[in-house]
Amino acid sequence: MGIKDFFLKQALKHKLKDVPEAQRDMLMGAMEKNPDFFKRIGDEIKARTKRGESEMAATMAVMRENQAELQKLLRQ
Repeated sequence: MGIKDFFLKQALKHKLKDVPEAQRDMLMGAMEKNPDFFKRIGDEIKARTKRGESEMAATMAVMRENQAELQKLLRQ
């Protein structure tokens, strides 16, 4: 594990501190399996917020657009 991965995991733990540990582990496992997918989601959210959309609205819209692929990843 590289230093970038370490800091990413620490940031995720901080962001997901109120999420039950089992769900947190499931999400982190999915991110480790397909980091490009989650990077793309992050980039889309960032682009929407730069256009003036709130972070919550941008996140919800991007997640809805990628719902099928996200569900597939979380089932594995």
